[in-house]
Amino acid sequence: MTARIRVFVSSVQNELEDERLIVQNLVNTDPFLSAHCTPVLYEFEPASPAKALEDCLDCLDGCHIYLVIVGAQQGTSVGDLTITHAEYRRSKEQGLPVIAFIKGDRSVVREKGAQALLDEIASDGFKYKRFGNVIELQREVRSSLVKLLQDRFGIAPTSDENEIADQTIAATSPFESQALDRVRWADLDSAVARSLIAAAEGRDPDDISEDDLLSGAVLRGLVWRESASGGYLATAAGVLLLARDPSAVFPQCRILADAYRGTEPDSEPRDHEDIREPIPRAIERAIAFVDRSTRHPMRVVGLNRVRLDEYPVEALREALVNAMAHRQYEDAGRKILLEVFADRVVVSSPGLPPAPITLSNLRKGKYRPCSRNPVVAQCLSYFQRIEERGSGFRRMRDQMVDHGLEAPVLGTDTGYFQVTFMGPGEDIERLRVPERLLGLSPGVEALLSQRQRTILRHALEEGEVTTRWCMEALSVVRDTAYSDLTGLVELDLLERKGAGRSTRYVPKEVRSE
Repeated sequence: MTARIRVFVSSVQNELEDERLIVQNLVNTDPFLSAHCTPVLYEFEPASPAKALEDCLDCLDGCHIYLVIVGAQQGTSVGDLTITHAEYRRSKEQGLPVIAFIKGDRSVVREKGAQALLDEIASDGFKYKRFGNVIELQREVRSSLVKLLQDRFGIAPTSDENEIADQTIAATSPFESQALDRVRWADLDSAVARSLIAAAEGRDPDDISEDDLLSGAVLRGLVWRESASGGYLATAAGVLLLARDPSAVFPQCRILADAYRGTEPDSEPRDHEDIREPIPRAIERAIAFVDRSTRHPMRVVGLNRVRLDEYPVEALREALVNAMAHRQYEDAGRKILLEVFADRVVVSSPGLPPAPITLSNLRKGKYRPCSRNPVVAQCLSYFQRIEERGSGFRRMRDQMVDHGLEAPVLGTDTGYFQVTFMGPGEDIERLRVPERLLGLSPGVEALLSQRQRTILRHALEEGEVTTRWCMEALSVVRDTAYSDLTGLVELDLLERKGAGRSTRYVPKEVRSE
C-alpha cells in the first residue's frame, strides 16, 4: 500500500487530552508507524455539536483505521448518542477496523454514555485493551497497530524497529506531551514555528499559510485545541521549541554558560550568559558563546589565511542538541550547563542515560536510538541538527578526531550526563585545517562566516535558499541576510534567480582553488 494509512483517534477531549496527544506523538515518532501512518484528531466546537458531528464524520470517512480511547466521561452528545459513540457507529458502517483502549479497570464508575459505548463495543465482538498509565497506553496502541497493519495491509516492522520502539516507550517521559493552559499559540515565536514546519514538510516558508502553520504545529504535538474556549495552546514540547522564553513556564529550561580563565571553576568567570530562548535559537546562542570564548588560530593555506576553530563546531552542536533533546525535564531544579575552560569544553545535561543505554554502550558506539523526549528530538531533526538519530556520539567522536583532537569523554557527575571536549592545550598546531566544507577547498571555506556556511549547506541540500529562510533560521534582519547572500554570490558559490519577493539563490558548481 503506497498511500499513508490514516488513523482516526477518537476520545472525549477534555478528559483524555493527554492520552490523545500521547497517541498522536507515538504515531508521529515511532520509526515504523511514522513511516506508514498519519494520526487524525478532529477538534470540534462544543457550542455547535450538530455541525461538529457532521464535520467529524466527514473527516472519519477519509480514514482507514478507527482508534478509540474511552474514559469515565461521556462527552458531548447529539441526540441519543455521544459524538464518540456516533463516530464508532460510522466506523462500523464504513467497515473500518476498530481498536479500542479503556482507561482504568472494571471498578471505575463511568458516565452513562461512556458505559453504553463500552457495552456496544463488547457486544459487537471487538476486543479492547485496558491501560492505567501512558506507558501502558503506548505499548498497547503500538502492539495493536502493528498487528493490524500486518494483518490488514501486509506491512510489518523490522526487529530493529521493534527494539527501538520498546526502548523508546520505556524511556519516554510524559513531560513533553503535557497539554498546558498557560501559553497561547499567538504568544509563540512564529518565525521559529515557520522554519520548523517548512523543514518538516519540505516546503518554502513563504508558501505556508497561517492555517497550515497552525495545523502543522498541532499535528506534531506542539499545540492543542482547548475545546471549551476553542483556543489553541502550547504543549510542553511546544513551549520548549517555540516559546520566546521557555524558562518563564519551566525555569529549568535554560543553558547556563560560563567561560573560565583557567582549568578549574572560579567565582568570577570571564564571561557568562543565561540563555533563555526556544531550543533552536538557544543552541546557536550557545555555539556563539563558545566561539567568542575560545581561540581561533590563523593558518596560511595557499594564498589565503584560514581562521580555525579551537573545537569543531558541529561536534559542539551535536552535544548541545543531545542535551536539549534527551535531558530529564522533570528535574525542575537543574539547567543545562556549558562550561568553557582553558583546556576543555564541558556540556552537562540533567539526568543519566535512559535504560537500557549505558555509558559503556555510548563509548563503544553500540546502542539503539532512545529518547526521553521523542517529540523534541524529532523536531530538532527537522531543523537538520540531527541528521541520523542515534548516531550523534559517533559523529562527535569522528569530528573531534578529524579536527586533530582526542575523542570526547563521556561521563556522569552528581546526576548530570557530561560530554567533555578536550582541547589542544599549548599544542595549538595540532589542529587540522578542514580539507573540505561541502566540497570547498580550505581557502574558500576560510572566507565564509559561520552563517554563510549554514546558508550554503541549506542551499546545497535543498537546491535553493531565500532571504526569508535566512532571516528565520538564523534570527537575523533582512539587511544581514542580504549581505550574507550577496557575499556568497560574489564568491561565485550561489547564483541569484528571480526578482523581488520571488528572488531565490541556487548553488553554482562548487569550485576548488
